[in-house]
Amino acid sequence: MITVVVVDDSAFMRKAISAMLEKDPEIKVADTARNGEEGLEKIRRLQPDVVTLDIEMPVMDGLTTLRHIMMEMPRPVLMVSSLTTEGAEATLKALELGAVDFIPKQLSKVSLDIVKIEEQLRAKVKYVARRRLRAPRPVHVPPRPAAGGAAPAPERHEPPRRELVKPAGAPLRDVVAIGVSTGGPPAVQKVLSGLPQDFPSAILIAQHMPAAFTGPFAKRLDSICRISVKEAEDGERLVPGTAYVAPGGRHLRIAQKTSRIDVVVSPDPVEALYKPSANELIRSVAEGVGKRGLGVIMTGMGSDGLEGVRALKEKGGRAIAQNDVSCVVYGMPKAIVDAGLADEVVDIDEMAETILSNIYK
Repeated sequence: MITVVVVDDSAFMRKAISAMLEKDPEIKVADTARNGEEGLEKIRRLQPDVVTLDIEMPVMDGLTTLRHIMMEMPRPVLMVSSLTTEGAEATLKALELGAVDFIPKQLSKVSLDIVKIEEQLRAKVKYVARRRLRAPRPVHVPPRPAAGGAAPAPERHEPPRRELVKPAGAPLRDVVAIGVSTGGPPAVQKVLSGLPQDFPSAILIAQHMPAAFTGPFAKRLDSICRISVKEAEDGERLVPGTAYVAPGGRHLRIAQKTSRIDVVVSPDPVEALYKPSANELIRSVAEGVGKRGLGVIMTGMGSDGLEGVRALKEKGGRAIAQNDVSCVVYGMPKAIVDAGLADEVVDIDEMAETILSNIYK
């Protein structure tokens, strides 16, 4: 039996989340709490397998509560987030602090999406309850040179990470397509922040994330990475050394032109299970650049990306999968590993270096 403590200042949300979870006979809500202070007391006493945690609460907010949980009694925490810019920024901070994922707070809306949200909530709780948490390894990111000769921002004081050196010769792969879902934001941050400023290829990212989150996610990454990171815009030209994050609710693809590669952002196909879809992205890379493409599949539920990687491999491209032990959910990478499509299976701490070396293979 998987036990859960639900922490939320809204009586409606406490009741709604509890009811959703307990539809599954394998999940039991051990108790609920109205704020972070009360939540910490109940988590200490009940030692639940998973915690759902609201961000905005009186007495003690969610981020402060999360810090206490991770310092005193680390366990999987799912944040309950409003789908706003402010909610996105707070949720991304929570994921950096150790939360494994988030669920949307707009459960009161009468919508067909409620059934889907329920299923995802129960699936996430069951997946993360069985995973062992790994303490995040600090990443040293040198400050970017400021424009106009201004003094750079102060450096962080974490231990420095080994600088990656580009292999000799000309790069053979100029497009990297990353598919990722549950547990993805910290994983993507670790990978992109490890790449050198003169990374020779363009990167496209299909992260399963709501529309309100992808813009703040891209901005946050851009502020800490050596390479440039932005939310993708339809019709822009692909530039080496830049990472493009697919806007939530739309698909990201590429279109190979005579002398350039263009970004394509579109809601079609509307019937796709995930928007953005890793399958749609990687399949377009296979069709657009063929063997010049590199597919990377990281932590996430399900098998999105499998068919895209299959198409890419048929065109002579390469594929990398994140390993089981470093995934929050070993679903998407497992699908391509089990299908025999992964050229390399690596820990998240080695992913940036592996991507760089594969650009030259």
